[in-house]
Amino acid sequence: MLENAGVSDVRHVLVLPDREAAEEVVEALGERFALDEEPRTVRDELAGEDDAEDAQWLVLLRDEAGRLDPQELDAFVGEWEGWREEP
Repeated sequence: MLENAGVSDVRHVLVLPDREAAEEVVEALGERFALDEEPRTVRDELAGEDDAEDAQWLVLLRDEAGRLDPQELDAFVGEWEGWREEP
């Protein structure tokens, strides 16, 4: 899936329940973490999904230097009822 979106170099994938949560997370990430570049948001339609409003949103973070702590990101995204996945 992510390879098709041209984002195979992403280090962290944060999964959020909706667009509003994803936008809030992007804003808060910049305030809480020192990021080299702004995260990307991508709508993740689930297979067989009838209602586009139910799509999850992904926040994609590049972290080639490995400076972001995965456990800290897990706790952070959990504040929005989301989770972190490895790409």
